[in-house]
Amino acid sequence: MDTTDVLVSEESLDPVDWSALRSLGHRMLDDMLTYLETVRERPVWKKPTPYAVRRMQDALPLYPQEAESVYEDFLSQVLPYNVNNIHPRFWAWVQGSGTAEGMLADMLASGMNANVSIGDHMPMYVEQQVLNWSKEIFGFSVSAGGILTSGASIANITALVVARNYFSKLIKQGGLRSLPGQMTIYGSSETHSCLLKAVEIIGIGSDHFRKVPVDSQFRIRLDILQKMVSEDRQAGNLPFCVVGNAGTVNTGAIDDLEGIFRVAQKENLWFHVDGAFGAIPRILPEFEDQLKWIERADSLAFDFHKWFYMNYEVGAVLIRDSKIQRDTFAYPATYLSVHEKGLSGGPDPFSNYGMELSRGFKALKVWMLLKEHGLQKYASLIRQNISQARYLGSLAEEHEELELLTPVSLNIVCYRYNPGGLSEADLNGLNKEILMQLQLEGIAAPSYTLLKGKYALRVAITNHRSRRQDFDLLAEATCRIGRSLAGK
Repeated sequence: MDTTDVLVSEESLDPVDWSALRSLGHRMLDDMLTYLETVRERPVWKKPTPYAVRRMQDALPLYPQEAESVYEDFLSQVLPYNVNNIHPRFWAWVQGSGTAEGMLADMLASGMNANVSIGDHMPMYVEQQVLNWSKEIFGFSVSAGGILTSGASIANITALVVARNYFSKLIKQGGLRSLPGQMTIYGSSETHSCLLKAVEIIGIGSDHFRKVPVDSQFRIRLDILQKMVSEDRQAGNLPFCVVGNAGTVNTGAIDDLEGIFRVAQKENLWFHVDGAFGAIPRILPEFEDQLKWIERADSLAFDFHKWFYMNYEVGAVLIRDSKIQRDTFAYPATYLSVHEKGLSGGPDPFSNYGMELSRGFKALKVWMLLKEHGLQKYASLIRQNISQARYLGSLAEEHEELELLTPVSLNIVCYRYNPGGLSEADLNGLNKEILMQLQLEGIAAPSYTLLKGKYALRVAITNHRSRRQDFDLLAEATCRIGRSLAGK
């Protein structure tokens, strides 16, 4: 008998009892709002228990488990051991702190479950508006290109793919072997590692990313940049791009973007700016002189989920010439062709401007939060974080047991405990122990870096919940733990 003739009970994943799910959903929402409201009452970080880790090795479930039971597993095994970058004393790496409203916006976007890639539906227009607002913020023309990404890493890769293909129209079909020489790219020695990954991924190779030395304030040396480009040309290489840093990851240093632009113009190089977090202060008048040259860049990468405090994940790339971006990524396919009307009508597909065809509705939270708070509120919060960084820097300078390792130029403070009389190796080991103890005690979560061989406690402030007393507590705890460890 043909199996298609057999009467079967057809199923779906929708709940049998919507009222029960509604009740559970309201409980989840209330629990998460309470979790955010009471964040200051918990330690900054808790190490996952061995039991919780072992549970992540459970066998693949073959049969259903009650939704309430699954949620209880979340409450006991996952939520207590969050990375906790929502905490007011979380300053590790450069991670934004998110908002309750952003959480709700993500819920709405997830409920819609839109694929924001192609078609005539409102999520396409929402992302267009977010991109247009981004162009306005950074001084790009409304005709410029762009696309939202998971973060600045993918935004940087996207920009470099466009820059590479713009350098030679042969590359898209013929690959790098179609060129008569080796392509080279330039950026300071402080450039983020994601750019090195990017040049590997796009086939240039990290050996051909020329790391330009920096000055005493960790900014690119323009004289050496110019010399490196000239030497590469003389050697038969093919310089194609220079990266300017708007806020380096180690210290927050802002390169001389005007100077880099001048070199790029002279040498016919693509001018890309990595502004993952440090481009955002362009909305402050006091940073106009340092950051206005972003608007002359050929491309810009930045994150909304860092210094715009939005919930993970959402970054963006802007491309000055949208045609160049489209020429790089558009690919003719009958199943993606735009029609005159119907669902296949609407805007030019975003799949023509980046690698992804499956794309979530990450634009919704940006759209909603910018509308809710307005740009001036974000300007106020960014200025607040910069003021807090300077305050912590002053604490480090004034305290006899603390040492500020680099001037505070933006929102990153690098300092160490230094009671005197210890070798550099001993100081490095001591400060590493201090960092780990700060985290293990749940007091604060700075990160770390090495500056000229010195181990630094690195405080990156992109947190709207932080208050000055949090930095007082950090300084006091650093000295207390340092004294205890040094005494041993």
